[in-house]
Amino acid sequence: MLFQSSIRKELARSFGATLVVLITIVMTIVLIRTLGQASRGFISPQDVMLIMAYAALGRLPTILTLSLFIAMVSTLSRMYRDSEMVVWFSSGRGLAGFLGPLFRFAWPVLLVITLMSLFVWPWSNQQTLEMKTRYEKRGDLERIAPGQFQESASGNRVFFIDRETAGPKASNNVFIASTEKGKSAITTARSGRIETQGDAQMLMLEAGQRLEAVIGKSALKISDFEEYGSKAGSATELNGDAQEPKSKSTRTLLKSPTRSHLSELAWRIGLALAAVNFVVLAVALASVNPRAGRSSNLIFVLFAFVVYNNLLNLGQNWISQGLIGFGNLLLVLHGGALLLGLLWLAKRHSNWTLKAALRPRRATPAQTGARP
Repeated sequence: MLFQSSIRKELARSFGATLVVLITIVMTIVLIRTLGQASRGFISPQDVMLIMAYAALGRLPTILTLSLFIAMVSTLSRMYRDSEMVVWFSSGRGLAGFLGPLFRFAWPVLLVITLMSLFVWPWSNQQTLEMKTRYEKRGDLERIAPGQFQESASGNRVFFIDRETAGPKASNNVFIASTEKGKSAITTARSGRIETQGDAQMLMLEAGQRLEAVIGKSALKISDFEEYGSKAGSATELNGDAQEPKSKSTRTLLKSPTRSHLSELAWRIGLALAAVNFVVLAVALASVNPRAGRSSNLIFVLFAFVVYNNLLNLGQNWISQGLIGFGNLLLVLHGGALLLGLLWLAKRHSNWTLKAALRPRRATPAQTGARP
């Protein structure tokens, strides 16, 4: 009882501190990236905080896995440095006996990682994609700020308004330069307003002039108008078939087992399996030399995590390219990692060494036939 309670308390403290540090680092990186996207016009500045929250939710399974891995390795390494392991080994506790307390502490975290990777990850990606799509598909005039030239979503128009009027859908001194179907046109108007007709947004200009010219010819057509209507944009919805696999639910991936869907499904399941394997690897990697520094062991742990995570992403690409099957990847990658961790743990639990394995065994008197 004392053995399990002492380990759980230290694991909880180390896991909480590591989780706070990693979340702070990740949120800082996400904030810088999100602000950069907002400054380049890819996302709405009003949605920065929401996109940051969705990004943090999507990355939380990886953060929890790394926090759990670091907490376990640091706790067990501290016990080696302070010679507590000697006490537990002397009392009859082997190294494999630490698996039980570690899994009893880690199973709620492993359950959260599994649920978030299967359900929260696609939901957060879908919400982020919908916000970006709504912002990209907004009307051309909704992109315009007074006193600034703004290109349309299609890239064939340039808009400019002098200043806004009291109404939210009206403006003064409108300038539009467009190039469509081999013709270039420049339209100016004293005022303009936006009207919605069905799914289309119509720009209604008043008291203006339009200059049209065929590209490559010198002819110029000038016309004055009291009122002129031009389509400024249309309402578009997010097409479910055009979504990326990472934005689709796990149920949808299972119903349509294409290569891209299976690759995404293997990545989600792989997050949960990797978290389980890291518990076993933590016990095998926790040994530390008391005379050595703490940084060397931590660097090796981070290196092992990065390699495993990169293999997970590489396996996802291999499935999408048809180089390996879904079940084969899970068996080779995660089954191999589990087998490697168990063999390493068994080696350290039983103190196996290469020198002892290669040393010839001495024959006993019974084997030689000699009298004792």
